[in-house]
Amino acid sequence: MEIRTGELSNPHVIKLLKTHHNDMLKHSPVESVHALDVSKLTHPNITFYSLWIDNNLAGVGALKALNTTHGEIKSMRTSSNYFRQGIAAKLLTHIIEQATLRGYKKLSLETGTAEAFLPAQKLYAQFCFKECEPFGNYELDPYSLFMSKAL
Repeated sequence: MEIRTGELSNPHVIKLLKTHHNDMLKHSPVESVHALDVSKLTHPNITFYSLWIDNNLAGVGALKALNTTHGEIKSMRTSSNYFRQGIAAKLLTHIIEQATLRGYKKLSLETGTAEAFLPAQKLYAQFCFKECEPFGNYELDPYSLFMSKAL
């Protein structure tokens, strides 16, 4: 297993991010989908990670700096060939470690409320994320669930 920083020009990463975005659109209206495309993931305040097993893409995730003490998890997705193998937990662990190394005091995320998002909600709860009010530029939305964790 190898976690790489970047790789946003890799065709496997691009394909997985497109799949992720299209899947979000199946469960939420377009105005409630907050998944970032490749161009937005290249922003300087975002660090993108990809997890590889034997040079096969297993999952992706990103850490966005909201300010000097608050980070946001973005674009968490596991490749379908690696579902239920702990990939998301490994990426989430890495992102939490990176946020801690940066000195963040808080880590937040937005996920969906539809049944398809229950596995993600359960994962975040296992890592002690709790429901919270919208943060950053988010607003209350029946399709969004906001979660935060003190670091």
